[in-house]
Amino acid sequence: MNKTKIIDLYSYDDWANSKLLTAVCQLENEEFIRDLSSSFKSIRDTMVHILGAEELWLSRWMGEQGRVLLISDDFPTYSSLKNRWDDFRIQIDQFLLSLTEEDLNQEISYKNLKGIPYSLELWKQMLHVTNHSSFHRGQAITMFRQLKKQPPSLDLISYFNGEK
Repeated sequence: MNKTKIIDLYSYDDWANSKLLTAVCQLENEEFIRDLSSSFKSIRDTMVHILGAEELWLSRWMGEQGRVLLISDDFPTYSSLKNRWDDFRIQIDQFLLSLTEEDLNQEISYKNLKGIPYSLELWKQMLHVTNHSSFHRGQAITMFRQLKKQPPSLDLISYFNGEK
């Protein structure tokens, strides 16, 4: 894995997250927080989980220890979530730009949320994060359908084909 490919993958991740956030902003707040009985009960909770996990992993890569996931109730509205996401986008972009090819192959040690230690090359951790986010975006898409709303298409091929 090289820096160019990682940046491409994270550009897709940002594109997909942005498209989903744009769709989320069309929801009524009641729909945003409605319990739809998924892995995370609502679209809000799912989106907060995606952002929280991406923030958690970035903090690990930056050498921070002991960070926890975000709490959904701290984001009562779409705006509160969007503002936090905008701040995160700046942080991840700065991190991506600072990466070198050597950095991607460095083993980074971390502890999972249960305190179990692991060590893995950075590029493998970075692939995990984008895969994790894709999985949960798929769940959010299903929740849109449960609400009888038209979800956006977030396919990687759509991104590569330049679809807006």
